[in-house]
Amino acid sequence: MDEAPRRGSITIVLADDHLVVRAGLRMLLQAEDGLEVVAEAGDVATTERRVAAYHPRVLILDLNMPGESSLPAIPRLRESAPDTQIVVLTMQNDPAFAREALRAGAIAYVLKEAAETELVRAVRLAADGRTYLSPELGARLAAEPEALGGPPDDLSAREIEVLRLIALGHTNTEIAAHLYLSVRTVESHRAHIQQKTGRTTRAALVAYARDHELL
Repeated sequence: MDEAPRRGSITIVLADDHLVVRAGLRMLLQAEDGLEVVAEAGDVATTERRVAAYHPRVLILDLNMPGESSLPAIPRLRESAPDTQIVVLTMQNDPAFAREALRAGAIAYVLKEAAETELVRAVRLAADGRTYLSPELGARLAAEPEALGGPPDDLSAREIEVLRLIALGHTNTEIAAHLYLSVRTVESHRAHIQQKTGRTTRAALVAYARDHELL
């Protein structure tokens, strides 16, 4: 079911191979002001055609669909439709999948089990070009030993954890909860990160994290 978008809305293509899941997600999204599902797809090939036809602000993409895997399609989708931000919605709760999806070009990674509470926020952030990762996965990803390989600028292990969570779209309060720190301590770490890296805005810190393969 494809629809003409309402003017000024965040247009969305919804890609999932389960019709019932798509129907539920469509209802969830369209109950929100300013969100409009303009097309649906059930496999990668159809997804690419829908994105090319509708140029949505956001593509919600399931990782597990019949035929070709969705992960290799992410760079192609980003190249062919650079103005479309990709929100991965999946049952895969392994941080390795999240890291791979973000490196491939997705801007957000949401677990299906948390879709009801997190998907709308992820879509709105994605439409603004901001990264989002489910909080549980974000904390696990930030704590992985591989993540602490050490970019330059003398960042400490804790500062790298904080930087990764900032880049993944979390607020100081959320980071404090994830890392069992006070908000004041997180603010202090953030100030040190900004001073050491010379990056002061969230966008610049996201770019830094991507450049140093922290996402």
